[in-house]
Order: sequence, then C-alpha cells, then structure tokens
Amino acid sequence: MSIDPAYRIEDLAHRSGATVRTIRAYQDRGLLPRPERRGRANVYSDAHLARLHQIADLLDRGYTLASIKELLEAWDAGRGLGGVLGLVAEVDGPWSDEQAVRISRAELEERFGGSPDVAAIADAVELGVLEPVPGDEGAFLVPSPQELAVAVELHAAGVPLSAISGHLRELRGQVEHIAARFLEFTTEHVFARYLDGPHRPTDAEAAEAASLVRRLRPLAQQTVDAELARAMRLLAVMQLRRHLGTDEGTPERSATRTVVLPEETMRAVERLVGEERAAKFVALAAEREVRTRGLDALTSRGGPPSDLDEGD
Repeated sequence: MSIDPAYRIEDLAHRSGATVRTIRAYQDRGLLPRPERRGRANVYSDAHLARLHQIADLLDRGYTLASIKELLEAWDAGRGLGGVLGLVAEVDGPWSDEQAVRISRAELEERFGGSPDVAAIADAVELGVLEPVPGDEGAFLVPSPQELAVAVELHAAGVPLSAISGHLRELRGQVEHIAARFLEFTTEHVFARYLDGPHRPTDAEAAEAASLVRRLRPLAQQTVDAELARAMRLLAVMQLRRHLGTDEGTPERSATRTVVLPEETMRAVERLVGEERAAKFVALAAEREVRTRGLDALTSRGGPPSDLDEGD
C-alpha cells in the first residue's frame, strides 16, 4: 500500500514555487486546506501541491483571488473545475499564429532608416508594438512581427513615424469596438446558455463551450478580412476616380455621358493619335469646339446663336 508523501511547509514552498508567507496567506483566505497535524508537526500532501499549482495557473490567466476561491469551492463541491479551466485556456490562448521575435535596437533603427528616434520607440513601447527585454536595454520583444513589418513599409513609403503611431491608436480603438460587438453578438446568440444560469457550467457544458470557441474563433477575422477587402476596393476606386477626374484649377466633373460616334470616325481618330488616346482626343476636340462657339457668341452683335443652345 502506497503512502502519500508528506511535506513540511518549507518543502511545499520549494516544490510549488510559492513562498511560505504566500502559502499561509492562502490558508487564511480559504484557498488552501489546512495541513494535517501529525504529532507536533503540520504536514502537507500532494493535494496541497496540486492546489497551489491550480492557483498559480489561474493567477497567470488574470483571475483574482476572490474569483479563484469561487472556482475552487465549485471544484470542492463536485461541480467540476477541469472543464472550466479548459474553457479558460481556450479563450486565453493565442488568437493568432504569429510568434513573437526578438530584435536588437540596432536592427530596429536600421529597418527604419538608420537614425534613432527615441520618441517613436517610446510610442511603440506604449502601444505594445515593442516590449523591453528585462536586463537588456539593447533589445526588444516584438509580439506581432506582421504589425512591425507594416510600420516599416509605411515608413519606407514616406509616412512619418508619428503619423503611423497616431494611425495605429485610431485603428486600435475601432478594431476593439468591432471585437466587442462580435463578442456581444456571439454571447447573446451562442454562449448565453452557458453563462446565464444560476450555477457555473458543468464539466460537460464547459467542454462544449470550449469547442464552440475553437470553431468560432477564426470567424471574426475572416469576416473582418472580407469586409475590409470589399470596403478598400470600393473606397479606393472612388478616390482614384475623384482624383483622376479632376483637372488642376477646374471643378470636379460629377457625371459623364456616353456618345455614339460612327465607326469610321473612330478609326480615323485612332490612326491619327493611337487607340489608347482616341477617347481623350475626342473629348478635347469636342470641348475645344464648344469653347470656340462660346467665344463666337460673345463677340457677335446678335448674341448667341439659337443652334448653340439646341446643342448642334
């Protein structure tokens, strides 16, 4: 028959990574069961060690001690903790395939033109694009290499670093709004049945919710990618037309009309100026004729001819 190992509080602290003071504080808060009294000594078991590991894991995931106590009480009452932790791990896990990379300050400055910019680096750190490496002032951690690569390309295209930081701040606020709306939508229509009950979800319910998170996780990005592509194409074409349709110093043309010309006429124009410039030639020729008739009308004594008003 095996005997469970017994630990003194110092041994338990060493094995769990917690301090003796922390272990006693957890006991006072009701997070950790009291030790067993054996003679004149207090001893702890593997169950205490496992509980300390659970607490540390939940703290790393951002839970408060009060919420951890509720979860552990649910576990002790037989309502299950494994499924809930699985759901927490699924939600708290990475939502991108990107891997963080390390970059030196010298490499960073080289990628942005070779000149150090203290203000730009400070902005990047504030925004989380760069994370200082503790104990190494000459290096940074880049959580999203893709985001940094975008900044490099924009700067190479002539965009000032301060403008890039400002754009990211604005964009981040808008994207967080989109994320919040997607979460509200999925919570209302998918996850409400797991969250709105009088009790915490069972292991089976939490496992089912975790499976749904895995299935729905990519949908937000896929939807945003598709809608961004649609909007970019629509707005970029509109902007291009607006700029190309405006001559310097003249008002923008709000509309165009299609005019049918005899085929022989168009062929003659194409032979004269080439196929690519034929349409522009016809438009300029018509505009010149209209201006000529307008000048003739202004210089004539009898006023503008009636056929001009009729479009002849």
